[in-house]
Amino acid sequence: MVKYVIRLEGLLVFLACFYTYFINDFRLIWFFVFLLLPDLSMIGYVRGNDIGAKVYNLFHTYLVSGIFIFFGTIFDQSLLLQTGLIWTAHIGIDRLAGYGLKYSTDFKDTHINKI
Repeated sequence: MVKYVIRLEGLLVFLACFYTYFINDFRLIWFFVFLLLPDLSMIGYVRGNDIGAKVYNLFHTYLVSGIFIFFGTIFDQSLLLQTGLIWTAHIGIDRLAGYGLKYSTDFKDTHINKI
């Protein structure tokens, strides 16, 4: 049950970010071009599971992307806001797909379930 709630939350986050991006009249092409960029953080796994999980989690937590949205809004910086929205939308899609934050034991061990 809990993993389905997390997945639905991910859908809501994605839709909210996409809608906010759209109503701010940002160019949608950039939304889709950069949507998968945070997955480059998987490169950290080249250095092992512990480093890989830490790097991956840094790029897949709402805390960091939310800071971009916060400061982009507060300081009226559209590039920060766009980056935060795309980044947060990516995390939402990951949660919708069942991917979560990684444990250092194995890439497939996440806070949602084992992939």
